[in-house]
Amino acid sequence: MDTRTAHHGGDSPEPPRRAAARVLLRNWTGASTVPSRSLYPHQWSWDSAFVAIGLRHLSPRRAQRELEHLLGAQWGDGRIPHIVFNPAVPAGAYFPGPDFWRSSEAGRPAGAPRGTETSGIVQPPVHALAAWLVHRADPAESRRRGFLARAYPRLAAWHHYLTARRDLGRGGLAAAVHPWEPGLDNSPSWDEPLRRIDPAPLDSFRRADLDHSPAADRPTDLDYGRYVRLAGTYRAHAYDDSRTPHAFAVEDPCFNALLIASEHALARIAQEAGGDPAGHLERAHRTTRALVARLWDPDAGLFLCRDLHTDRLLADRTVSGLVPLIVPGLPAEVREALMHTARGPHFGLGRVHLVPSYDLLGPHFDGSRYWRGPSWFNMAWLIHRGLRAAGRYDEAKRLSAAFLTSALATDFAEYVEPHTGEGRGIRDFSWTAALALDLLNDDGED
Repeated sequence: MDTRTAHHGGDSPEPPRRAAARVLLRNWTGASTVPSRSLYPHQWSWDSAFVAIGLRHLSPRRAQRELEHLLGAQWGDGRIPHIVFNPAVPAGAYFPGPDFWRSSEAGRPAGAPRGTETSGIVQPPVHALAAWLVHRADPAESRRRGFLARAYPRLAAWHHYLTARRDLGRGGLAAAVHPWEPGLDNSPSWDEPLRRIDPAPLDSFRRADLDHSPAADRPTDLDYGRYVRLAGTYRAHAYDDSRTPHAFAVEDPCFNALLIASEHALARIAQEAGGDPAGHLERAHRTTRALVARLWDPDAGLFLCRDLHTDRLLADRTVSGLVPLIVPGLPAEVREALMHTARGPHFGLGRVHLVPSYDLLGPHFDGSRYWRGPSWFNMAWLIHRGLRAAGRYDEAKRLSAAFLTSALATDFAEYVEPHTGEGRGIRDFSWTAALALDLLNDDGED
C-alpha cells in the first residue's frame, strides 16, 4: 500500500499524518488520551507514554499534558498506576473498574490519591523516555512551562519504587506481580506461573471486554479468573509489596529493558533540570548487568522471563526477549545473537508482518489471540528503535515502512496477524496512530 495516503472505513483517501492525527483527536478526552473509545475508555499508563511520543509532533504542549495527567495520579510510594479512571465513564464500561480496585480506600496506606481512582498495579516504565522525547520536541516551551523540573522528581520516585520495592528476587531487576504489568497480558510465558493460581469464580465478575471483541481473540475465562484473583489478593493486602504473598512474580526482559532505557533518559532529564545524572547512569549500568546475568539465555539466543517462585527461566520465546536491543551498552555478542534470533525462524523479521509477540514455531502460537502470536505496533516501534541502536539502519527502515503500511491498511488496528497482516482487535487504536506519527516524522534523532 502507498503510505502517502490512507483509507478509513471506505472514505476518500487522506494523508497518513492527518489520518493518525484524527485518531488521536478523536480519543482525546480533554485531559488525556484513551487507547480507544470502546474497549479502553480510561487512561492507560504505558499507552499514554507512547501517545505522548507521537503527540509531540502535533502539539508538544498537549504531549506534556498527557504525561502530566498520568503523573498527577502517582501514588505516595512512587508507583504510577496502570489505569487512571475517568469518573464520567459508566461503572460497567470496563472491568475491573474503580469499584473493584478501590484504590483511594484500599491503597491509602501506600499513598494512593484521595480524589482520583486508579488501579493498583503498574505497567512498563517507558515514561522517562517519553518525557525526554517530548521535551526535545520543543525545549523552549518545555522550559517555559517547567515541564521537566516538575516531572523529574515524580519520575525519579517511580524508578525508585521499581528498583527498591519491586526487586523481589534481590537480583537487581524489577519484578511484575500480575500478568498485566509487563504489558504482554496473556503471553504463553505466563501459563506455567498462572497454574499456581486458584481462579476467582466466573459468577463473581462480568467481563466487559467480550462486548467489544470476539472471545477467540481475548484471554480465556480461566485466565481472567486468575487475573481477578491476583488483583483481589493484592488489594486485600493494601497493595503493599512487602506484605502481599505474590503468587505471580516474574522478571520480564521488556519491562527491565524499558526501565534501563528510561533510566538513561532520566539522567538527561536530571541534567536538564539542574540535577546530577551520575546516580541514574550507575543504576542503568547496574540494571543492565543484572538483565544479562539473570535473563539472558545463550542457547535460545534470547532474553527469557524468570519465575521467581521456581527461580528458573521460562522456556517460551516471546517478543519481550528481543526488546533489550534498545538497551545502551548491551554486550556486542548478546546484540549479535539477538539480531540472529530476530531474523531466524522463531520471529521471521522481514518475512512476516512486523514482529510476532510469540514464537512462530511455538506450541501455543495463535496469530489472532491477544499476545499469543499477533504482531503489536508498539513492539515493532521498540524493535525499530533497537535496530537503529544496533546500527542496522536498512532493517530499521524496512520495519518502519512495514509498520506504516500495516497501520494505514488496517485503520490503525490494535495488532495484526503476523502471517496475513489482517488487522485484529480494536481499530483507531491510539498508540498505533501515535507511533505511526513518530515514524512519519522520524529524523533519526535518538
